[in-house]
Amino acid sequence: MNLVQQICSCHQLDYINHTAVGGGDINASFAINTRQARYFLKVNDAARFPLMFVREAEGLAAIKQATSLYVPAVVAVGELQGQQYLLLEHLQSGSAEYDFWQQFAIGLARLHQTTNEQFGFSTANYIGSLPQPNEYRTTWGAFYAEQRILPLTKLLADKGTFGKADITTAENLCNHFDDLFPPEPPALLHGDLWSGNFMCATNAGGKAMPAIYDPAVYYGHREMDLGMTLLFGGFNSSMYEAYHSAFPLEKDWQKRVSLTQLYPLLVHAVLFGGGYINQCKRILQHWT
Repeated sequence: MNLVQQICSCHQLDYINHTAVGGGDINASFAINTRQARYFLKVNDAARFPLMFVREAEGLAAIKQATSLYVPAVVAVGELQGQQYLLLEHLQSGSAEYDFWQQFAIGLARLHQTTNEQFGFSTANYIGSLPQPNEYRTTWGAFYAEQRILPLTKLLADKGTFGKADITTAENLCNHFDDLFPPEPPALLHGDLWSGNFMCATNAGGKAMPAIYDPAVYYGHREMDLGMTLLFGGFNSSMYEAYHSAFPLEKDWQKRVSLTQLYPLLVHAVLFGGGYINQCKRILQHWT
């Protein structure tokens, strides 16, 4: 009995077959057919990324309660033979209807209207394969500096790809975050909202609607999610217009996009190096 079959057995699912699913960067993924339903399974080493799927399940639960966007149900999370796994409802792909981007915008706005007293989250989690600290801070500037930008610039310095001048530039920029970002309440964020983490799904009674998954949640400045959607493309321009109608954005938000993209680009610089390093340096220099 292979690992997938054992996981099904543990959760009293009548296994039929499974196929490997490509596209994931760090996890082994499978579509599983059982007599009960079709499921999606993610597997990874439990020791290498401790509690990764526990944290992902927590994030999915948080956003599921806060948005009209479709979020796959968590069926089970656990460990078996040194492997951690996350068993999810399988999303059925459908064709986007005429109001897809309006639905997406309204759901995202509703997510961002879910607020908290402080910036951060109750637990640390992951963004990709990197640990993501989420210690609470009372201001966005302090959180973005201490929990996002400075830890990653230190990692890049430790790798030798950032020099002393780069660190000084980053520190100087961090001192001005509260001046650069307009004050807003902490918003519940997806946290990793690129085009690979949403789709049009027909799980809700066959109705095609936007679905989101693979979050890296925290309470932050809502422009962070919008900046991430613009980093690699894949989001229709009408989504931003509909979002602004549902939850008006602060003046000049487009001018701050590169500032919000600094964090995911630093993540990519740490993980992949290459041109991402120079992109980060250019953003730092632009804002100081």
